[in-house]
Amino acid sequence: MHNKYIYILIMAAVTYLIRVLPLTLIRKEIKNVTIRSFLYYLPYVTLSVMTFPAILDATGSQWSGLAALVVGIILAWFTASLFKVAVCSCLVVFIIEFFIL
Repeated sequence: MHNKYIYILIMAAVTYLIRVLPLTLIRKEIKNVTIRSFLYYLPYVTLSVMTFPAILDATGSQWSGLAALVVGIILAWFTASLFKVAVCSCLVVFIIEFFIL
């Protein structure tokens, strides 16, 4: 029988170590351009990797999710506001789900 509290304790320890070790081991400013660039873009990449599959799976059809993703990317490319991108993407899903598919 597996004890769920052991799993929770191990998960908490790993999460704590991931957050504390960089603070304790790295005391000087990072001057390497490659590492600084990597650390700068890491949050954006992580958010993208977590969001992209959810966009395709959140709707009833992957085609409507893909269409909303394309519309969102196009609107964002032309500097539309986040609200406008979200509303237009939702409208695309609504139209495709209820009127086309």
